[in-house]
Amino acid sequence: MLQNRVKELRARYGFSQGELGERVGVTRQTIAFIEKGEFSPSVTLALKLAREFEVKVDELFWLEGEKPS
Repeated sequence: MLQNRVKELRARYGFSQGELGERVGVTRQTIAFIEKGEFSPSVTLALKLAREFEVKVDELFWLEGEKPS
């Protein structure tokens, strides 16, 4: 399962789910599903999210059981 820090970083940056979705071109629901681990983003979306948070993709997403960067 894919783990992530989207919710943590979204809160740090002060974005609502809707605002973050608008910034990366997806719906609020998509952001909610990503945060809950119910949806794995495409490579393009993962790159856009990492760019918004100014982190590397592997600092934002990692496989369960692996240590995040």
